[in-house]
Amino acid sequence: MSRQVSCKCSSTQAPVVAVDMAKYKEAFSRRMAMAGLKPHHRVAIGVSGGPDSMALCVLTAHWKAQDFDAKCDSGGFIDGLLAIIVDHGLRAESKEEANTVSNRVSKMGIRSHIACCDWPDGHPKQGHLQEAARDMRYEIFQKICIQNRIGVLLIAHHADDQAELFVLRLSRNSGVLGLAGMPFTSQIFSTHTHSYAEVSGNYGILVVRPLLDLSKEDMYEICERSNQVWVEDPTNQSLLYARNRIRMSLRDSSSSAFKLELQAVISACRKTRIYIDYICSNLISKAVTVMDLGYAVIDLEILNESKIEDICLSKFIALVLKFISQRHRPIRGSTSKLLLDYTHTLPCKTSLTAAGCYLSPAPGSRGMKALVCSSVDCPLPSKMESSHLHFQAEQENCTSDEIEKIIADGKSYADSLIPDASDVHFLEGTSESVLTGARNLGMLSESTLSNILLLQKEEIQNFKSKSKVAADYKSEHGVKSVSTSRSEPLHPGQICCFMNRFFVTWKLSEEVTENATSEEANSDGVSEGQSQGCCRSCVFGHEMMVEVRNMTEPDWLYLANLSKSRTSENFQEQRHSLDSRVEQTEEKTNGCLDYARLSAQRALVSLKSIPLAARRGLPVLVNSQGLLLSIPSIGFRHCPCLMVSATFKPKVPLDGGHSSFI
Repeated sequence: MSRQVSCKCSSTQAPVVAVDMAKYKEAFSRRMAMAGLKPHHRVAIGVSGGPDSMALCVLTAHWKAQDFDAKCDSGGFIDGLLAIIVDHGLRAESKEEANTVSNRVSKMGIRSHIACCDWPDGHPKQGHLQEAARDMRYEIFQKICIQNRIGVLLIAHHADDQAELFVLRLSRNSGVLGLAGMPFTSQIFSTHTHSYAEVSGNYGILVVRPLLDLSKEDMYEICERSNQVWVEDPTNQSLLYARNRIRMSLRDSSSSAFKLELQAVISACRKTRIYIDYICSNLISKAVTVMDLGYAVIDLEILNESKIEDICLSKFIALVLKFISQRHRPIRGSTSKLLLDYTHTLPCKTSLTAAGCYLSPAPGSRGMKALVCSSVDCPLPSKMESSHLHFQAEQENCTSDEIEKIIADGKSYADSLIPDASDVHFLEGTSESVLTGARNLGMLSESTLSNILLLQKEEIQNFKSKSKVAADYKSEHGVKSVSTSRSEPLHPGQICCFMNRFFVTWKLSEEVTENATSEEANSDGVSEGQSQGCCRSCVFGHEMMVEVRNMTEPDWLYLANLSKSRTSENFQEQRHSLDSRVEQTEEKTNGCLDYARLSAQRALVSLKSIPLAARRGLPVLVNSQGLLLSIPSIGFRHCPCLMVSATFKPKVPLDGGHSSFI
């Protein structure tokens, strides 16, 4: 059972209450302004009912009330404010608890939405419950925000959470970038891959953590001073989970001096990260060219002339590779070193596959530039398999302009705090160098350093003892890899975000058959009468669904042979020889065949300008029998009735999305 906690404050404390709450409210308003947020903006809050999220509700409700135009909706709730309560369904009392929390936030004037988790593969195992619950929770947060046309999500992480994360990542040998902890602001991006409405650009929910400067004690203080009741989740006491173990160890051994010194080190790590992110952003604008066909070119000469620190260069390379592959896993260890060595070598003469990408010398650059293409042979985690959830993109897009403005305002403030190189420490990057540097700089006393090292040692031992549980979980729950060379079904008018990289859509158009096609066909020597004679059955038969997959070598061989076919009979022979799986059952008109031949000729001209490695990442459309229908990126269409488009629009942008560590 969860434990209900409340505080009763006497009337004699009223003046102190006013002073204390004013301090918290002012600090909260200041942090929200730093994020680019104003009280009139629509925001959601992730609410568990614990002291942290209840304190966040208190402060947010007050902040929203500062808007002179603030009003309540028809239900009497604060307009533009939503509490999202996730019932994970992992405890018998969770449903009742969610309803209780909903009632409590309603009394603050906050509308709430209770979302229940669906576990299609059954509840996760104990040792991985918190991780799985977190993933599910953020997926739900994002879905509810999109449904309610809200672009900002507030999360109640605080300074003590940062301290726990520091020790946890220290025990996993994270470098300074990981030790910087959670960002103040960041973006999460939609995992939906199919839509029936146009998606105009990269859209992310902006996650803001306005309480990172406050402690756990402050959370209790805010709730108590506001006469708020909260619940304590019993799973937070379980020693099965690393965060819980670290939290209890910190609570038992931490003096005020220890906490202050640890926060000083975390702050220095965050300053280092701000500097590194700034260097990477500048380098991306100078040295990277992104092509519309889904690959990038890195100017190695500019990289070498920049003479930046290896930690900055490693982060830069990781950002480019993650953008092209749309794999967002950390690049560490030997892979990171391999990539670093590759970019240091000038001229570049070799090729390599790493982190979901294929790198090779760019054609015509004499090794001074590197081509970065998505590797279709590199496996992806199974969790990246396509989601077939359908959503209305107009709901998503309606907040994009507002989010862009919020991010721009937040970035403007953050840019004013970028440190000089002389003020940045820990650029060596390793966890050991961070602790040693902090001691040498006087940030850490010997006693604090000893306590941190002891906590690190304890958690490393715990981690090793749990490793077998993790291995068993992975094998049982199918945490495995799948080939990136997969196909995706696509219906007419539907939009598919193929491989999280290309937005692809298609339809059949009678209007194009009768009007627009004649002009296009005539320019290629096809008569109007011929173009009007084409038929849907020439490529689809009775089916109205296509599949999207990566381009393969047989596809451009098919184009080459198709471009040489002169007659219907000749074309039929070549088509059978190219794909024995296809059985021709429908009569083909000369108009369609001539159109396909001329379209193939044009496509081959375009194809010659595309590096061989980059071709493999292009999306192609085929019918259920595997017959090539279209390669939209190079303009090939098998039939003039077929309207197809493919736009390179990766889900996550080149810089990984907006983030701030101020």
